[in-house]
Amino acid sequence: MMQTTPAPSPGRAGAAVVPVLAFAGIVVAVMQTLLVPVVKDLPRLLDTAPANATWVLTSTLLSGAVATPIMGRLGDLFGKRRMLVASLAVMVVGALVSAFTSDLLVMIAGRTLQGFAMGAIPLGIGLMRDMLPPDRLGSAMALMSSSIGVGGGLALPAAALVAQHADWHTLYFGAAGLGVLAIALTLAVVPESPLRAKGSFDLPGALGLTTGLLLFLLPVSKGSDWGWTSGTTLGLFGTAAVVLLLWGLMELRVAAPLVDLRTTARREVLLTNLASIMVGVSFFVVSLVLPQLLQLPAETGHGLGQSMVVAGLCVAPLGLTMMFTAPVYARLSSRYGPKVTLIIGLLVIAAGYGGGLALMSAAWQTVVTSVVLGAGIGLAYSSLPALIVGAVPASETGAANGLNTLMRSIGTSVSSAVIGMVLANTSDLVGGVAVPTLHGFRVSFGIATAAVAVGLVLALFLPGRRPPERLQLRASSEEEANLERAREALRGFRGRVLDASGAPVALARVTLLDRHGRRAGATVSAPDGTYTVAVPARGPYVLAARAPGHGPLASPATHTGGTHCVDVDLSLPPETVTA
Repeated sequence: MMQTTPAPSPGRAGAAVVPVLAFAGIVVAVMQTLLVPVVKDLPRLLDTAPANATWVLTSTLLSGAVATPIMGRLGDLFGKRRMLVASLAVMVVGALVSAFTSDLLVMIAGRTLQGFAMGAIPLGIGLMRDMLPPDRLGSAMALMSSSIGVGGGLALPAAALVAQHADWHTLYFGAAGLGVLAIALTLAVVPESPLRAKGSFDLPGALGLTTGLLLFLLPVSKGSDWGWTSGTTLGLFGTAAVVLLLWGLMELRVAAPLVDLRTTARREVLLTNLASIMVGVSFFVVSLVLPQLLQLPAETGHGLGQSMVVAGLCVAPLGLTMMFTAPVYARLSSRYGPKVTLIIGLLVIAAGYGGGLALMSAAWQTVVTSVVLGAGIGLAYSSLPALIVGAVPASETGAANGLNTLMRSIGTSVSSAVIGMVLANTSDLVGGVAVPTLHGFRVSFGIATAAVAVGLVLALFLPGRRPPERLQLRASSEEEANLERAREALRGFRGRVLDASGAPVALARVTLLDRHGRRAGATVSAPDGTYTVAVPARGPYVLAARAPGHGPLASPATHTGGTHCVDVDLSLPPETVTA
């Protein structure tokens, strides 16, 4: 049964909800770049070989990739705020574990726990969809989606300053403090969402996805060390393909899967997720190239000879610009739709990397490149959750955005592996030390441009329809928004959900089943009981409705095609209580 908890109706969420959720996202993103200033020193700091030290970074990547879709699904089932707080709490524990140790294995364990916080991004987006009024939703989701870049960009100079003037463990104490603050603000300001998905948690699906992702991302992260053609790397890739295929077949047979692959296979969702991989690739290239270019000694002939802190400050505009593009995105998206905004963002990214090929001879030039790329990546990242939210039911927002965030993580992982290999293979030996060359940096920018080109092609094939934000901005209430969606739909059912006395039932779950008993759509009734749900094709359907305090209802209905909506009111019987 669908459950609810008391919470403000959409449109009444406090003004502080958005900045608090965005702050939580920024705190999570800090975990990804926290160690960048001390990466080269990790083998010495942990008294281990360089190959072993890389596990400190790899462990966070792997746990974040695994946790993102799982926490999203748990949030849909048991409460998004609850899971958001749990993610942050695990991160705090992990940061404290790392803060008190210099032992490699303990440090890896702490970093693994920190990675679990990555689920906060899709959970925050889900909370925004469930609670915010229409006129605030677009810019809010844009800010939340961009927070991973904002946090990463802002953390670089701050972490560099701390690492340069204090013990490196201070980085973890600072991260733990930020996590505690984010938890306190979330509990004080953010209400729990009233929406819940139907079903139970798919534990076998979670285990299968976890295994498949680990088998895939492990060789992606360690392929440069192991060799891309080694038996270990190729064996893991092959095993990952088999495991993920079997997992997919299993998910298609589960009534309440961890990831609804039928929804994921929809054109809009599939193309958006593939484009997300390309955006992730392009985002991480600049994070890898510019700090190295800035910190290389001027004696190399192409290095800019800047300190760690100055290098961080030069790259910081990347994150700041991403943050400031959120309101710009809201205006563009409300007028043209998230598809067009994504295309604009990709074109700006391409311009940034194209211009960046010639802007590598001075520190101020890297700032210009960071600003342009930040604007493009901010627009692109902001468009992705809007495209996903517009294509999935409200009860699947957390899981769907979790999968989308995972796609971005896969993009950054692939980018890290490929660019690392390129820079290693194009480096020169200077005094026995491998130094990246200007040619390697330019090849890396070329790879990023190619990824953007692929993303642009994928974006062009996205369905051209109005975004949910635009429809909602034109409506003054939830009822008008539902009616507007009905008018925009090609075909569907609409009506009201009523109780036995004829009174409207709010937040009733309405599920559309096709003649094979498969779900073809779902929605939630508005405060006045109205609902609309589109149908994929004409034919017979069953409208199943359920709400707390009422018995279930299954009402047959037939759509004959055309561009009209069929009116069907659903009257829920009283709930039967067995003594």
